[in-house]
Amino acid sequence: MSRLRRVAASLLARISPLLARVRRVERRELSEFRRWLENTSNLLHLSILLFVPLIIGFVTFLTGRIGTLSYLLFPPLASGTYTLFSDPEGRYADPVRFVGSLTIGAVCGLVSLWFIVATYGEPQTATPHPVSAALAVFLTGVVTWAIDVEAPSAFSTALLALVSNPATAVSQTESAVAYVVNIFLASAIVAGAFVVWRERFYERRAQYLYETVHGDDHVLVPMRGDDAPRTALFGARLAAAHDAGKVVLLGIVAEAPDTAIDPDEADIATTEGDDDADAELSAEADETVSELESCAADIRTSVGVPCEVVVAAGDPVPTTVQAAQNANCDLVVTPYEEDRGLLSEYVRGIFQSPLDAVAFRSVGDTKRWKRILVLVSRPGDTAHAMIDFATRLAGRNGVVSVTTCINSEVERRTAETRLANFAETADGPIETRVSRSDVQSFISANAGSYDLLVLGSSQERSAASRFVSPPTFERLRSVECDVAIFDRGTP
Repeated sequence: MSRLRRVAASLLARISPLLARVRRVERRELSEFRRWLENTSNLLHLSILLFVPLIIGFVTFLTGRIGTLSYLLFPPLASGTYTLFSDPEGRYADPVRFVGSLTIGAVCGLVSLWFIVATYGEPQTATPHPVSAALAVFLTGVVTWAIDVEAPSAFSTALLALVSNPATAVSQTESAVAYVVNIFLASAIVAGAFVVWRERFYERRAQYLYETVHGDDHVLVPMRGDDAPRTALFGARLAAAHDAGKVVLLGIVAEAPDTAIDPDEADIATTEGDDDADAELSAEADETVSELESCAADIRTSVGVPCEVVVAAGDPVPTTVQAAQNANCDLVVTPYEEDRGLLSEYVRGIFQSPLDAVAFRSVGDTKRWKRILVLVSRPGDTAHAMIDFATRLAGRNGVVSVTTCINSEVERRTAETRLANFAETADGPIETRVSRSDVQSFISANAGSYDLLVLGSSQERSAASRFVSPPTFERLRSVECDVAIFDRGTP
């Protein structure tokens, strides 16, 4: 029995690391998939792949139960359904317009058929009369224009009504009447499904998909450099936007022998070691705690958000990450640091950690950031997160300007659509701007009108790409407003 236990324990010891690795891979893949979905274009394509076939399949199921339902309703229905889901905020994404246009087109085709029957008698072939085809299209154009329900699918239903005579139909006019009824019922089913999807999911996608809407409310601020107090204030403003927000001020002291981090206390716990080293470390920690407590008191008074103090010893980057995880913080807001004109090793290390991070560069005495310029270059989770942070800071009375720069006018419409997708998911007043100028020129000309400029860290780009074209924030040497560089943590 004891041997079996040893074998079982040995197997468990071997399997446990493998299971842990599988779980890590699953979490990473799930996180990456979630971030992929945060791109509105990807979400729409996935919705089309999932919902359009299901809806058309359901209508096909009804076709098998209703003998008079013509298969000719599927081409306009499928194309119209695709139009709804591919552009849910577009001109043709009105359920009433969708049902009305398809039905009116079929009715116009029926009227045209009646005219031909009255003039030439009942058609003897399946091929529509040229006059009926021309009249159906003409009537559809006139009616849909007059009542403002123009849609491409209306013209297809108008023509298909002319050839909707199945083998079991008594006459083509009776078949056309059945086609009108069927197209109305089928389009109503599609429109109902679309309304539920749009109102219950698409318009609430920020609530379901975007992690920053729920998280990033526990903020860790490494107190480094002269700008640390203002960085702490900036982090506190971010945290204060959520009811459960809190700020943790982190002080890092020099490494000492036999030192253990205790982030739950505003002090350092040390094990037995050199007494002089411990005394020196304790004195440094006491001084750091005193400075941090003073800053924390100012934050509690001015912002009204809970503020804690942690002092730890160790290598700066791993210590910061460990302290954030132990204090249950999901965002690190660090002062911006440069080393010979480039981002410092410490900030680069924080950007490469699993945590969301913001490097804050202060140029003035602003204590409230109400006018914020967010510069986005591509769709994705980073852009949505930057906009979310900007709306937190600006509040209901502020203004957030989301901007992208293009190289030619050909790109303008795509850029406007991309910015509109960003604005739809954000709370608070959002304005969008598309500028046909290079990024540096645009920032130089406009940054002075804002309190804060928000940029991405470009960490998703390859090292070679960043070497050829350095990130925008590294090319900005003089900006007339505060700057926040945002980075999404590595899954």
